[in-house]
Amino acid sequence: MMRIVYGPAATSQFRIDKKLAELAASLPGLYRIRNRFVHILDLDARLGEQEEARLGELLSYGPAPDIPDGAEPACIVIPRPGMISPWSSKATDILHHCGLTPVRRIERGTCWYLEDADGRQPGPELTDRVKHCLHDRMTQVVVQDIGEAASLFDVREASGLAHIPLSTGGKGAFREANTAMGLALSEDDIDYLSEAYGRLGRDPTDVELMTFAQVNSEHCRHKIFNARWSIDGETREKSLFDLIRDTHASHPGRVLSAYSDNAAVMRGSRAGRFFASPLDRKYRHVQEDVHILMKVETHNHPTAISPFPGAATGSGGEIRDESATGRGAKPRAGLTGFCVSNLNIPALTQPWEQAAVKPGHIASPLDIMLDGPIGAASYNN
Repeated sequence: MMRIVYGPAATSQFRIDKKLAELAASLPGLYRIRNRFVHILDLDARLGEQEEARLGELLSYGPAPDIPDGAEPACIVIPRPGMISPWSSKATDILHHCGLTPVRRIERGTCWYLEDADGRQPGPELTDRVKHCLHDRMTQVVVQDIGEAASLFDVREASGLAHIPLSTGGKGAFREANTAMGLALSEDDIDYLSEAYGRLGRDPTDVELMTFAQVNSEHCRHKIFNARWSIDGETREKSLFDLIRDTHASHPGRVLSAYSDNAAVMRGSRAGRFFASPLDRKYRHVQEDVHILMKVETHNHPTAISPFPGAATGSGGEIRDESATGRGAKPRAGLTGFCVSNLNIPALTQPWEQAAVKPGHIASPLDIMLDGPIGAASYNN
């Protein structure tokens, strides 16, 4: 059972003005933009009177939007079906803790209202450029009717394993699967897998190949950093990664842990801490070693494609790794840095600036600098 509950205004006036400026070129005559959140609930039973009141309190967490009753949005942005958004995970837990157990899951979308000077909305067919300004293509989709949001809760039956016909198609079958599945396997990968499955005497499944492609990627395995390499035909004794580790190996100094966990730890000092003992749950002062953890997380590609969520998940990755080092550390301070080319600020262009030469799906330097820092700060709170 799907239930719709409209919520507060979705963004500040500052962001509304920014969207208005972005859309002006695509929608001549656009006069005003408004928006509000819409909550989509998947229920397994109707809510009682007290539950309805509690739900209303929980979903009233911001200023009311200036939108007339009965106004129809030009479009609605919802999370991409097939995934559970981070907001949904936390909000569903909160509802359950507040006794709203009939709610199987809650998701949140944004209704956008676009008007000209006469209060008319654009036609039902919004251009791709307009949609691009209103949603994140990696994690969201644009729909015209709220009823389409029911797809968020579709449960699909698992499909069977597909087998790649290596035994009959040879490496050509591997190459076709590589392209069709977007695995980005190199020729060396294909040679290795062909030999491995030849020894096993069977064809690989699509799940096995996808798993290999992810686990054996440069992101996870650092194949280039760990590879053998040569200069002028002379093979080097150490890999690039070995050379990076050399500094620590030669001069460990106060480093307690490096290259063996999610972050590095250096020796701190003895200090007093105040916490509850796990034995009797009583708070007391304890003198103990307090060491210092350091971590660097790069999120260049996600931030270049979608600055706000890309930078936010970069911050999240760093916090996750700090919490997963040793017995877990507590993040205290973070620094986010961005390196971009010419900003080309409208009405403030500089004589040395050049137009950006980039693929269409990459954000401009100005967009990265406007949205990336806010994304990183929003995750860190």
